[in-house]
Amino acid sequence: MTGPLAVFTDLDDLDPGPGVTKLTRAGFEVRIADSPSPDAIVEAASHAVALLVGYARVDADLMDRLPKLRILATCSAGYDMVDVEAARARGLWVCNLPGAATEEVAVHALASALSLVRQLHQGDAVVRRGGWTTDLPLLPRRTGELTLGLVGMGRIATRLAELAAPVFGRVAAYDPVCRPAQVPATVHRTDLDTLLAGSDVLSLHAPLDDSTRNLIGRAELERMPAGSFLVNVARGGLIDHTALLASLDAGHLAGAALDVLPTEPPAPDDPLRTHPRLLLSPHSAFLSDASRRTYVERPAENVIAWYRTGRPLTPVVTPAAEGGTL
Repeated sequence: MTGPLAVFTDLDDLDPGPGVTKLTRAGFEVRIADSPSPDAIVEAASHAVALLVGYARVDADLMDRLPKLRILATCSAGYDMVDVEAARARGLWVCNLPGAATEEVAVHALASALSLVRQLHQGDAVVRRGGWTTDLPLLPRRTGELTLGLVGMGRIATRLAELAAPVFGRVAAYDPVCRPAQVPATVHRTDLDTLLAGSDVLSLHAPLDDSTRNLIGRAELERMPAGSFLVNVARGGLIDHTALLASLDAGHLAGAALDVLPTEPPAPDDPLRTHPRLLLSPHSAFLSDASRRTYVERPAENVIAWYRTGRPLTPVVTPAAEGGTL
């Protein structure tokens, strides 16, 4: 007799092997969809009880095409690719992957911020075209005299604050839902307007939802100090990128480091790809030899825990009436 079916919707640069092994040993049949398109997912998962979701969009229509579905396990801390209200309305579990790459993303954000301040990408370009020190576009500033501002104060931002405290002169943060006790003593908590006006480097660590989409737009960029920097390792939708490019072109923002973009990968003619004041990375802040394995094992463990106990390890949506496993 074949066990219950679990399907990976998309994996990009992840190796599903460790997750497949765990699920198979727990009694599951495992498949991997050919693409993240709804039709490909339905073809692979028409009888699936579990979807392990990368970046594929799982909306109400797709859920309705998978009548046996009971649980959605994202291969990321973020779960904005899942329509959580539709899942709740259909009695589905949704679980995410908190903490899998906290260290990696925090380090990537700090490295990005320091690269911007120290002009490492511009310096590289100067040397490659035959120039030297006097050809740098700006004089780097001393980090000990700068303020690092954090939008959001979850696990990653908290770790970044710990790493950055000995380097930056001041670390400040805005988070409307974080309790004061959760904010490290070294971090100055403030409102968003004050944070924008006082941050020499602003790093984004907020989830993407209707309240945070385009959180950083023209007005917010104008509030930032002239010559400041922006770092985004969270979600591309947090920034109005048209406004970002305009601020960079005007010279108000000295530079930005983006690990996440509105379209991934960007189109060949996307101006984000070629702007000289942008430092880009390919949504790789989470990657390391350790995290790459965790990103497929932990979602599998969520599904297995639900199958065995009726409840996943890290739920973000709990059905109104918690039923059995199958």
